[in-house]
Amino acid sequence: MKTWFITGASRGFGALVVELALARGDAVVASARNPNAITDRFGDRLNLLAVPLDVTDEAQAVAAANAAIARFGRIDVLLNNAGFGLMGAVEEASAAEIEAVYRTNVFGVLNVTRAVLPHMRAARSGRILNISSIGGYRGAAGFGVYSSTKFAVEGLSEALHAELAPLGIHVTVVEPGYFRTDFLDGSSLNVSPTIIGDYAETAGKVRAIATELNHNQPGDPQRLAKVLLEFTDVSNPPVRLPLRSDTVA
Repeated sequence: MKTWFITGASRGFGALVVELALARGDAVVASARNPNAITDRFGDRLNLLAVPLDVTDEAQAVAAANAAIARFGRIDVLLNNAGFGLMGAVEEASAAEIEAVYRTNVFGVLNVTRAVLPHMRAARSGRILNISSIGGYRGAAGFGVYSSTKFAVEGLSEALHAELAPLGIHVTVVEPGYFRTDFLDGSSLNVSPTIIGDYAETAGKVRAIATELNHNQPGDPQRLAKVLLEFTDVSNPPVRLPLRSDTVA
C-alpha cells in the first residue's frame, strides 16, 4: 500500500488518480482549496484524508504535509497536479494575470514539494510526479505565459531528479498532450480580457479553436490516470514521461 499526496484533487487528473488509488487500497491525502468537494465526491473513508490547501500558501502546504504524516505516517507519492492555464497573447496578458498563474503553477509546486521533501528524505524513499504539459516542450501563440510556467516546472524537475536520486527519491515530470479534461473550462483556464487586433491571426485564432476543442480533445483521461498509478511501481523511472502521441511527436 502506498500513501499519496495529491494537489488539485477535486477534479481533473487529480480526482481520477484519487479514485483509482482508493480503489486499489492505497491511502490518499487529497488536497484542494475546498476539501468538501473531495468528501462530497468520494465520501468518508479510512484511507482518505481531505485537506484544505491553497498551494500558493507555503504555511498551509507545510500544515497539510504534517497532517498527512500524522494520519498515515508517510508520503510515498507526491502528485503535483494543481494548476491552471492562461490564454492570450503575451502582450495581452496583464501583470496580475501573469503573476497569478506563476504563483500556482510554479511557486505552488515549489511550496508543496519543499513541504513534503523533509519527510521523504527522512524515509530515504518517495516518488514525485510533477504535471507539466505538451506546453512544457513548446510554446504556442496564445499560450506563451502558460507554457513558460511549464518550462519552469520542467527545469525544476530535472534539477530535483539529479539532487534526489542519490537519496532514493525519484522525480518525473509528466507531459500530457490533449486530453478530455476541464482544462479549457473557465474553472481551469483564465482568458485575458484584453484583445489586441494585431494578434487576430495568431493568438486570436487559438481562442476560437480552444472553444471548439473543449471536451473534444482526443486523449482519454481515465487512461492517463491508470498509467500514472502503474508508473509509481516502475523501478528507475525516467525524468520525463510524455503521454499521448502528440507530445511524443
